[in-house]
Amino acid sequence: MLTSRQDDPVHTADHRARAAAESVRSRFGHRLFGLPFTHLGAVHHPREGAGSPWHYWWQAHYLDVLVDETLREAGQGSSRAADRSALTARRLLRGIRLRNGLRWTNSYYDDMAWLALAVDRLAQVRDGGGRALASLDRALCSAHTPDLGGGLYWNSSRDFKNTPATGPAALFFARRGQPERAQELVDWLGERLRDGATGLYLDGIRVNAGQETVVPDVYTYNQGPVLGALLELGGTTNLADAANLVAAVDSQLASEGVLLTHGAGDGGLFTGILTRYLALAALSPLLPDSARRTAATLVTATADDLWSGRSANPFEGRPGGGLDLLSFPTGTGESARSDGAQLSTQLQAWMILEASYRVTAGATCPAADGRG
Repeated sequence: MLTSRQDDPVHTADHRARAAAESVRSRFGHRLFGLPFTHLGAVHHPREGAGSPWHYWWQAHYLDVLVDETLREAGQGSSRAADRSALTARRLLRGIRLRNGLRWTNSYYDDMAWLALAVDRLAQVRDGGGRALASLDRALCSAHTPDLGGGLYWNSSRDFKNTPATGPAALFFARRGQPERAQELVDWLGERLRDGATGLYLDGIRVNAGQETVVPDVYTYNQGPVLGALLELGGTTNLADAANLVAAVDSQLASEGVLLTHGAGDGGLFTGILTRYLALAALSPLLPDSARRTAATLVTATADDLWSGRSANPFEGRPGGGLDLLSFPTGTGESARSDGAQLSTQLQAWMILEASYRVTAGATCPAADGRG
């Protein structure tokens, strides 16, 4: 019996991700100061005026998910749509630099690590980004010091070393041919910030007047890039740690297979980041089948939950392809409010739906998804 395209799970996952992409780009995307050949994501919808806040790292994740879209469209044979996504990504990268005062760097090393990862992925799809990568690489290396035994500082104040900076930097270094530095960072995280009771990574270590204080907060996004770095580095110990981390996320940060979320604002991106790397785990032939199945379920169940909470605004029109412009809830569970006005939460939904597509499609080619 033949299966109709509408009943094909890959087609369904592709449709959902495409609808999210069109909705975010149409509702939040705009030219920076009206300049041609630029793009940026507005922080709110409707868009505020020139005095709206600047969230560098939100834009970094916008860039990352545009790369997801480029790869998905190419994988579906839509070369024109893939080219459009890649062009938007390059214009966004230009917009980030212009909005950031003609600089790639800022005062926060976690922000820079996220942008470095996104630019590196974009460079695998379309040539370019070399200057940005070189500048960001230098900045991240400068924050990796022997203080506190290793790890990366969070910002230029240099009084806090944490997982949000160290995790993505470790993954970046692993991907950019610096595995020794990456392994040092992963080992430091395991020794200093992995909680023995839960298996999850804590937030960081503050230093005040020479005294160290562990910040014990646990966030979904801190687990994601550490998982990605462990998978990228490989080896028996790292892969065992990766499998254990998937199990810890499942037992501690999910309810009936659906990942917990952290509300709006910056927290509105956290769980979307985790699903990016859970998708890599789900597709990794190096992990045990049980870990892969758990990772896959966490991604697809969370995507289903967010999709079921979507709403359409008939007054905002229908972009190309006839897709309704959608708003997604701010998260799952207690965070599942219906306010879809912030870029962070809408990017999160888009990221999760793209991750669900990759898991559903079973994309195992490195060029298509090995560097999610």
